[in-house]
Formats: sequence, C-alpha cells, structure tokens
Amino acid sequence: MANASRPERLADAEIERALEGVPGWAIQDGKLRREFRFRNFNQAFGFMTRAALCAETMNHHPEWSNVYATVIVDLVTHSADGITKLDFDLATKMNAIAEEFSGRKGA
Repeated sequence: MANASRPERLADAEIERALEGVPGWAIQDGKLRREFRFRNFNQAFGFMTRAALCAETMNHHPEWSNVYATVIVDLVTHSADGITKLDFDLATKMNAIAEEFSGRKGA
C-alpha cells in the first residue's frame, strides 16, 4: 500500500487530462513548465514572492528563474520521480497569483 502522505507519479494520460485545467502550462523535459511575463521586474518579483510563500505552505518548491519581467517555472515532484497532483495544485495557485498581478486571465 502506498504512503498516503507521499504523492504518486501521474500516468501520461492523467497528465494530459490535468493539463486542460492549467492554462499556459506544458510538459517539457519531463516537467510541468510555464513562462510568465509581467509588465516589469517589480511585478515579476512580487509574483515570485507570493508564489514562494504558497509553495512553502505546500512544502513543494518550484525550479524557477527570473530575468527582468519573465519568470520561467518548472514543476516536478522529485520524490515521485515525475509529475504529481501536487505539481498541478501548485500550477493552479501560481496561475491565480499571476492573474492578480497582471490583472488579466492567463497572465
């Protein structure tokens, strides 16, 4: 029996279905990836700060980079050696945070 507290890797078909619920995200190199673009560095950094606090409460941390107004995010659950529901949960929250900062759906 699997440990209930440890997320399980999703099958490819499950990932494809879940992608429909997270606009802007795609699979790249075995990870869930999205590029967020903001008006300026201040907005990008604000997004990262809010997303970091959210990620910390979930105990699930993104791989990401920032150059001026662009933030590139990769999500994968290392303990499951793949993409899990936890990655999609964080992607959903990041989309909502980005929408608040950009003022438009889909950032």
